[in-house]
Amino acid sequence: MARRIESLFIPGPAGRLEAILEEPEGGPPREAALVCHPHPLHGGTLHNKVVHRLARGLRRSGCATLRFNFRGVNLSEGVHDNGVGEVEDARAALAVLRERFPALSLTVAGFSFGSRVAVQCYQGARRVILAGFPTVYRRFEILDRCPVTRIFVHSTNDEFGPRPDLHALYNRLWGPKQIHWVDAQDHFFAGALDAFESVLMSLDPPPPAGRP
Repeated sequence: MARRIESLFIPGPAGRLEAILEEPEGGPPREAALVCHPHPLHGGTLHNKVVHRLARGLRRSGCATLRFNFRGVNLSEGVHDNGVGEVEDARAALAVLRERFPALSLTVAGFSFGSRVAVQCYQGARRVILAGFPTVYRRFEILDRCPVTRIFVHSTNDEFGPRPDLHALYNRLWGPKQIHWVDAQDHFFAGALDAFESVLMSLDPPPPAGRP
């Protein structure tokens, strides 16, 4: 069974948002996952290689994935809003995902800047996956406010989230959490994208449809 790929536009708060919806091969999806890309002002798009691997790993674990471009990126309308409007963009995309797959549980995931957005859109999700969470921005209260399982997937040599800093942050967090280290060269998981994708595939499997 070939996987279904759909290019679409999502109605966002600042105009339409460019998006790609993909379903897994081999059977119907067992979960729906939103995937957020890195910083728009530093070249981040839904086609970023880490975002692509993040989505593919989740699809291989049974998720339908929705990637989208934040406002002002490529064909998405609007202008960059320093992370404030981007959270609203993600919530609009999540609403579309819920509408498409009302019986499935939800995952929200993001890489780098996208992980900071993702952790603010946890409502209704069973977990938030934070790839390359950038500790250099500080402002850790967004993690404290998230009551669902926070899953960190992090490079051992991340220049925007040094290992000692992420360890200290992780150790002080309350509530359900996991951390998975990938032996990579940098923030972008250079030299270890296969290993990064394997981590995503190995996370706790989605529950059966109808049991979020």
